[in-house]
Amino acid sequence: MTEIHTPRLLLRRWLDDDLVPLSEIQADPSVMQWIGDGSPRSLEQSAEDIEAWEEEWDEEGFGIFAVELLGSGELIGAVGLYAAEVPAEIAGQVAIRWRLGRAFWGQGYASEAAHAALEFALQDRGIDQVVAVCRTGDTASTNVLEKLGMQSEGTVEHPVHGHDLQVYGIDLTEYQE
Repeated sequence: MTEIHTPRLLLRRWLDDDLVPLSEIQADPSVMQWIGDGSPRSLEQSAEDIEAWEEEWDEEGFGIFAVELLGSGELIGAVGLYAAEVPAEIAGQVAIRWRLGRAFWGQGYASEAAHAALEFALQDRGIDQVVAVCRTGDTASTNVLEKLGMQSEGTVEHPVHGHDLQVYGIDLTEYQE
């Protein structure tokens, strides 16, 4: 089982016990406002997410990690890598994403977990370039991307939802730990 320890977090594969806490995180409209069409996700949709994330691990050798606090073991969200399909400008590339429960915002957890995921991409999987997209106006995610050293590569329109997305990228061979 793939696990990454950071000073405060454990990034690991998904367990059956993670469904309810993830569904509570994804049911929060504030958490989901910048993701997809901005709608909260149901318990069933969260189960589908975990299943898809685990399938990607099996197929690609990377995926979205469950993120838990080391001290308490509490699930605080998800972070990791995925094979991008949309928008077309990044299709086929490895991308990074995250979502954390609102109670865990503003404490550096997203940056800490995303940093660990980038190191995993470079050191464990030999991936030399990672991209990301975030909705225009999502300043919290933009701040995390900039802390990671990712550079803006322009704006594109989401092909399904129609909103503007900022595209970011980083060459991990130049990544500064």
